[in-house]
Amino acid sequence: MQQRTLVLASASPRRRQLLTALGLDFRVEPTHVDESSEEPDPLRRASQLALRKGRAAARAQPRATVITADTIVVLDGRVLGKPDGAEEAAAMLGSLRARRHEVVSAVAVAAEGREAVEAATTAVTMRDYGADEIERFIERGEPFDKAGGYAVQDAEFAPAESVDGCLCAVIGLPLWTVRGLLARVAGIETVPPAFQRCAACPLRT
Repeated sequence: MQQRTLVLASASPRRRQLLTALGLDFRVEPTHVDESSEEPDPLRRASQLALRKGRAAARAQPRATVITADTIVVLDGRVLGKPDGAEEAAAMLGSLRARRHEVVSAVAVAAEGREAVEAATTAVTMRDYGADEIERFIERGEPFDKAGGYAVQDAEFAPAESVDGCLCAVIGLPLWTVRGLLARVAGIETVPPAFQRCAACPLRT
């Protein structure tokens, strides 16, 4: 199968950084779609949104292989999106403090009329951080483009006590899932993820 242009249809700098770990040449072409959803099941919701983005990207880039993703944070069955302002960010981070929640990341790949989507769920337990730490994190402007209002990889805030599952999925792009979908949908083979942590990932195939 002839390899075509590879497009990451996401504005997330974290997804862009993660995808480089597969040794691929790609370009970034964000797609903008309505991300509202009434779907109550987190796995189906993330998968539907990733596919919605993928189909929009495929229409805009019909000669490319496109990768799209959607990540949601779920606490006690309630979906936490990206906070709209400092007050909502503080409320989200406060509700997550010292609690266990789930992060669902879905990835879709589309190429030449073919498409596939897979979702991964990771459990994250937050540490008992203080209100002053939340305030500093918000002052840095970090929460507002992130589901749940936090970045698990942020070295200064370091919000997570433990991560049970794929860390890359929490950051926004489960790399073993991407690798499998690219091979299945587009015949694109990649090197294994370059991050040392990926060697022990439960999604490894």
